Amino acid sequence: MGLPVPAPASDGDRERVAELLQRACGEGRLTLEEFSVRVGAVWAAETDVELARATDGLAPQPIVGSATTVDKIVTVFSSATRRGRWRLRDGGVRVKTVFGSTVLDLRAVLTGSDVIEITGSSWFGDLTVIVPEGVEVDFSGTNAFSSRDLKLAPVPRVPGTPEVRITVSTWFSSMSVVSRPPEITR
Repeated sequence: MGLPVPAPASDGDRERVAELLQRACGEGRLTLEEFSVRVGAVWAAETDVELARATDGLAPQPIVGSATTVDKIVTVFSSATRRGRWRLRDGGVRVKTVFGSTVLDLRAVLTGSDVIEITGSSWFGDLTVIVPEGVEVDFSGTNAFSSRDLKLAPVPRVPGTPEVRITVSTWFSSMSVVSRPPEITR
């Protein structure tokens, strides 16, 4: 007797698994980067076996105490870096940088929102936002005597990932948004 033949994956099956992964991300069981990688695999899956692999190892409960909730980052005459597991309050963060440097790495951020909003200002500072590849970014705000740089990898948007909306006003500052490949080593 041969092995069972995998069943083809339907769009409805893909949608159900993508929603499960989005809930897991919102509950803190997956980072945004892990979610992006897994949901990409969901939409590429051709069989039920490939769909099941997208949820392999998914923790049954949120990891307690692994993430700090952040809604505001103020940097004055100093530097601040937000990396690793951290949670956005209400899907957004307000940033203010004055004579300083701020780095926000969203690859391990925990959120269940469809949109991540970053708002604020930078005066005589540097602000860098790092997003996982395949995430859509909308970048706007006043730009006076400043430089802005948007460097996203030429890859298709990963379905189901949140849109990142950045509305930051810059004066005598440098602002960059870059995408980086996943650091997941599973």
